[in-house]
Amino acid sequence: MIIHQAGPMTLLRTILIILLVYYAIKFLAKLFGPYLLKKAVDKVQKKAQQQYGEKQSSTVKEGETIIDKKPNNSKQSNNSVGEYVDFEEID
Repeated sequence: MIIHQAGPMTLLRTILIILLVYYAIKFLAKLFGPYLLKKAVDKVQKKAQQQYGEKQSSTVKEGETIIDKKPNNSKQSNNSVGEYVDFEEID
């Protein structure tokens, strides 16, 4: 069994490997980042278009007229709150 002792060369080698991996990841992120981001945005845009298209096609058929009526408000306004006073600010 070989036991390695921690020395200055081992420490420098470890630091060099860490820096090499860091800069390699940074380089690859710059290289492939825009492509991956564009692909993700396209996927979200396509999904949103599908959802919007489904809503449009399912609610209205071509040549059909739809009249939306205002719902009856059974709630009455509370007039016992008080009197409204209009005022203007004076400089």
